[in-house]
Amino acid sequence: MQRKTIFDAVRNILGRGFRASEVIELDLAIENALGREDSGDLSSSRSSMISAEGIALIKKFEGCAKIRRDGLVEAYPDPGSGGDPWTIGWGATGTGIARGTLWTQDQCDARLVADLASYSQEVARAIGGAPTSQAEFDALVSFHYNTGAIARATLTKHHRAGRKSAAAAEFARWNRAAGNILPGLVNRRRAEAALYSQG
Repeated sequence: MQRKTIFDAVRNILGRGFRASEVIELDLAIENALGREDSGDLSSSRSSMISAEGIALIKKFEGCAKIRRDGLVEAYPDPGSGGDPWTIGWGATGTGIARGTLWTQDQCDARLVADLASYSQEVARAIGGAPTSQAEFDALVSFHYNTGAIARATLTKHHRAGRKSAAAAEFARWNRAAGNILPGLVNRRRAEAALYSQG
């Protein structure tokens, strides 16, 4: 089933992009319509979405920084390198984001929704059919959103193999940017490991 077709149709009907909460609700409605509702175990669905708790964790650590007096949001340099990759809004990086890039709050929010849908799908693919609670999935999406490393991380291999304690311990290893340990990453990995361990 192509969820993108459904999401595009609803977006066209609304005449605007989705709020993060709306993406979650629509995704859950699709799951329910397909008869995949379950008690928090996501192993039956390869099209999982991060929950509101996971989004709150990401927002807590990403922040929507550099809001100017005119209300526009300005790109800022990577805290580890002092330059590339430039970041804007809720941690968005990539093509078209550089020194001097300005977005509205709506653009920041829309990009977060699009990115979370993409990162959620990448995490679902990486973990395959491994039994995964919503809390574990949320922690993995937060980790991947920040590192982009879900496909190669040892913690993913541990998770797939059912070694949950070993997977939780792996979060702490991802605390560096440009070779330097950053307190913000230490705190984020601790929070992700704690959320993962709720599962």
